[in-house]
Formats: sequence, C-alpha cells, structure tokens
Amino acid sequence: MSSRKTTQRVRAWLEFAIVWLLVRIIGSLPRAAARSVGAAIGWLAWTLLGRLHRVGLANLALAFPEGSTAQRERILRSLYRSLGWQLAEFCKMSGYSQQQANAFIRYDGLQHYLQARDRGKGVLVLTGHLGAWELSSFYHSLMGHPMGMVIRRLDNPRVDRLVNRVRCMHGNRVLHKDDFARGLLGAMRAGETVGILMDTNMTPPQGVFVPFFGTQACTASGLARVALKTGAAVLPGFLLWHQEEHKYVLHFGEPLELVRTADPEQDILANTALFTSVIEAWIRKYPDQWLWVHRRWKTRPAGEPRIY
Repeated sequence: MSSRKTTQRVRAWLEFAIVWLLVRIIGSLPRAAARSVGAAIGWLAWTLLGRLHRVGLANLALAFPEGSTAQRERILRSLYRSLGWQLAEFCKMSGYSQQQANAFIRYDGLQHYLQARDRGKGVLVLTGHLGAWELSSFYHSLMGHPMGMVIRRLDNPRVDRLVNRVRCMHGNRVLHKDDFARGLLGAMRAGETVGILMDTNMTPPQGVFVPFFGTQACTASGLARVALKTGAAVLPGFLLWHQEEHKYVLHFGEPLELVRTADPEQDILANTALFTSVIEAWIRKYPDQWLWVHRRWKTRPAGEPRIY
C-alpha cells in the first residue's frame, strides 16, 4: 500500500473517530446543555472559518444589496448558532421518543401533506438547507411518516454510514444523488414520499439557470422532470426555529400548481423557476436559518464573470 493511501486511510479513521466521539459526548448531555455546546461550536466556526465567512458575506450582499454589513454579519452569526443547534439535535436524535420530540417540535399544515399523500401518486417535498433539515425528515419518520431523502454521499464512507443509520432509524431511506433517478421514479409510482434539497449549486446538463434572489443560479431540474412525468404532488416542507415559542415548527405548504403546456422543456424550466421562487420566499422570511456559506451561484452562464 502506498504512503498516500495509508495517509488517506488513517485520516478517514481519525475523522470517523472524531465524529463518533462528538456524537457520543454531545448525545449524552441534557438537551439544553447539548444545544449550548452546539452553539459554542458554531461560534468557533464563525470565528475560525474565514473562507466560509467571506462566502456568506458575498452571498448576503448579492441577495440583500440594500442591507448593511452589520446586518449581514448578524445574519451569519445567527446562522452559525442555528447550525450548532442542528449539530446538537443530530447527536441526540437517536434517543428521541415521540413524546420527547413533541415537546419542542410541532406541525403546521400537516393536512396538506396527508391530503397529498392520500392521492396515491407520490409526494415530492420541496425543501432546502433552511432551518433544521436533518431533524425534519427524522421527526416526520418518528411520527409515523417515513420518507426517502435525496442526498450526496459523504466523502468519508464510515461517517456516511454512521449518519445514515441515524437518519433511517424510523423507516427513512436514502437515495443517493449519483443514482437517484430510477429510485425516485419508482418511489412515486409506489405512492411514497421523497424529500429533495433543491437549493445547491449544480452544473449543466443536470442544472438549468433560473432566478434566485434576482441572479441566475444553476438549479437541479430533476424534481420538475419527475413531477411532470409522474403527476406526483409537490409541496414545500421546512422545519424552522420559532424563537417566540422556543420550538421548531415543521411547515408543510399547499401543493404547488405545476405549469403544463405543449413544450416540455419550457415546462421544466418554468417549474424549476417556480420551485426556486418558493424556496427564496421561505428564506426571506427566515434569512438567519439558511446556509449562506454555500457557493450557490458558483456556476455562471456562459460569458458571465465568476462571483467567488
């Protein structure tokens, strides 16, 4: 075995050991203490990860040009706290019962989901990296509504398996982005539910350019293609922290009315733009809970300058 492969293998084991230890330690704490530790880790990330800080400020300047630097800094600080809280919730998730989870999570619009599910043509939950996205699908499955999740494999296979074991404890299943098309179509034909995080940068041909905060963003078109092909319901779903209640609220919106014309490719573009506008509207309501440190506008239309 080459020294490079040995180094990579040792690094992978160390990464897994750190993640495993972190999950065990934080998971053993009372929830309030775990969230305090998570918030502290978020503060450290805010302080130390300068590159992500710069990306976040650039994104916020693009999305909210009218805002001040101080306002953007406040949003980013709140985001890191939200991420720290989500880390804490993930570390404790495997031990939550329905009763425990219901003490700090509630539904809003569950009837929209149930009505869409009962149509029998499948449900595509339109979501993104807003709020506590890891906790949302876990809570929904804990309450008796398991679902599929379209995700990207983590670079470390051992960490990937650890994370997926927690995600899938109550019947959820993972559809990996590198081979999800057949699984997604099959799930819709079986009347199942699948959540899709549709707010990350893509590249053509998997992505098409649609407006996002007034700037063209390369966006996954797969959700629109599957919805048009299968007749599945598409409805927004986001788990958001409500400070006034000190609770997370899992919001389900009404199913979206899809654009259907005689031009399938234009329909895909129009519906991808529709889905993106819905995500944007939710982010505008809760700007301090979206993942601004992701390079969402990295892929540019031909001839446009780089943003980052």
